Amino acid sequence: SIRKYQERPVENEKILQILKAGMQAPSACNQQPWEFYVVTDKEKIGLLSQTTPYAGCAAGAPVVIIPVYRTESLPAPSMIPIDMGLSLENIWLETDEIGLGGVWLGIAPIEERMKEVEEIVGIPEDQRAFAIFPLGYPAEERAQQDRFDESRIHFDA
Repeated sequence: SIRKYQERPVENEKILQILKAGMQAPSACNQQPWEFYVVTDKEKIGLLSQTTPYAGCAAGAPVVIIPVYRTESLPAPSMIPIDMGLSLENIWLETDEIGLGGVWLGIAPIEERMKEVEEIVGIPEDQRAFAIFPLGYPAEERAQQDRFDESRIHFDA
């Protein structure tokens, strides 16, 4: 998780590369419920940074991606959170792979936070905000944590 960013714009090509990775995620019944809003307006980013107690770091980001999901004509709506999580994980991994940093800030399923983000960004009524993902060129370094715990692996259970 990178929460501090250089004051340097992110190239559109890199944003598209990140979102392409997000759209490559698998989804239930191939429903691909996602849409993505790319916010670069500093005023809107400032407002988004106030939508949760944990979003303050977004204020310093040059780009904020708002992954949303469609609510209509989906064959497996109960799988939306999993589909969106897979997509956002791909976005996060690609962000890191190309030398940028970002952090996943949860919005869904907290209704008041979702509505506030939707109002700030201008998201249509048939779409719902899932998360806030600020990103940019890192202004900090954070080592990858080793979370491997072999005691949690059970063969032939």
